[in-house]
Amino acid sequence: MVLERFAPAKVNLFLHVGAPAADGYHPLCSLMVFADVGDRVRLLPGEAPGLHLEGPFAGALALSGGAGADNLILRARDLFLQTFGPAPARFRLILEKNLPIASGVGGGSADAAATLALLAAYYDLPAEAISDLRNLATQLGADVPACLVGETVIAEGRGDVLSEAVAFPAVHAVLVNPGLPAETARVYAAFDQHGFAGDLTRPTAPRRPKNGAEMAAFLRSQRNDLEGPALTVQPAIKEVLDELKGSPETLLARMSGSGATCFAICETSVSARVLAKSVKAAHPAWWVRVCRLGASKRG
Repeated sequence: MVLERFAPAKVNLFLHVGAPAADGYHPLCSLMVFADVGDRVRLLPGEAPGLHLEGPFAGALALSGGAGADNLILRARDLFLQTFGPAPARFRLILEKNLPIASGVGGGSADAAATLALLAAYYDLPAEAISDLRNLATQLGADVPACLVGETVIAEGRGDVLSEAVAFPAVHAVLVNPGLPAETARVYAAFDQHGFAGDLTRPTAPRRPKNGAEMAAFLRSQRNDLEGPALTVQPAIKEVLDELKGSPETLLARMSGSGATCFAICETSVSARVLAKSVKAAHPAWWVRVCRLGASKRG
């Protein structure tokens, strides 16, 4: 039996980041949503342990060294096996890598969360152990706990303090990546160097936004504090944002996470498709995807 989990792209609709604490970690407050596009992780029982890569970005991941022992999927696998102590692994993990590398949409974190969920199902982890699974997610990275939940959340602390967000509607959007990475460590270094730290007070959201226009109206008063430093690290992000903001179909455009992927919220699926077609025609080398944000984590 083959088990499979969808690993959806994570998008930070806003991302407020504070100055680093004594331990070097940056506190944050972010509204995280998940798209109906992403990677997929499969588990095949009865095969030699390992990780096999496929999909459009498999080669880029391998070339970047991201398929080695530090890959978050392998780290999630090893941490799970060490914690729950099942019999030696007799399965193979397959990653269908559909999301760009180092792109600010939590691809690695989502892959790790999907791996934890796969192993919990494979080993029939009891319900009382689910809290331990969440602890493992926290050890793997700031975005992994939210990706394990896979639903719209407000993330605070290091990203591991999660709370329910107001019932936001799923909105039509376009994701665009210029095909160039924005390394998170370099973006945070620029953030610290230039003093971009912002206010972490959780904003008051509208009671029940009904559509993309109301969502965009709320988000205009928010920000991504990593956008400024990311532009100094990867100038191509500005070109993406200018392209999106210059389109009549765009209600709001912003960078996600530490970049370089940006998103545009649109009113309808038709306007999202029109925008995606126009961006792709102007920039054939860019990665462009129509999606819904706030969609089910199942994909």
